Amino acid sequence: MKLTIDNSVLAEDFFSDAKILGIVAPVKDYRFCWLLNQCLGCDFRLNSDIEIQLARKNRRYFFSVYEYGEAGTSLVHYIYNNQFEGEYLLPEFRHLDFLWLLKGDDVHDHYIHYLQQSIKNIQGVQLITQLEKEKIRNKTHLVF
Repeated sequence: MKLTIDNSVLAEDFFSDAKILGIVAPVKDYRFCWLLNQCLGCDFRLNSDIEIQLARKNRRYFFSVYEYGEAGTSLVHYIYNNQFEGEYLLPEFRHLDFLWLLKGDDVHDHYIHYLQQSIKNIQGVQLITQLEKEKIRNKTHLVF
């Protein structure tokens, strides 16, 4: 008997407690995370263990993921780079430079609103929007 993993079920479970923000900020990922750390008091760090690799057009594409866990809670923040050498992690959102995933704890709407306002004030950020999970066609690309 051959066992297979149902990626759609895996993705639904992964995103069950998650909120996702899309960000347009045409700066390098390390610079963006440095700005977040400076301006918001975060501690985003590159986590190469959860880097996303996609194979397309007979090539491998690598999308970096930065991670920050809030002290005293189970909430973890992840920043995904949405582009690598002309390919997109989420092609349906190719206008976005970064994806910010919050997961691991209940996140209230007022916290998301506060976060959006704070990020908007950071130099280089042009747009920030909350993404509806249902509108993301390639959810499995975000699962690590």
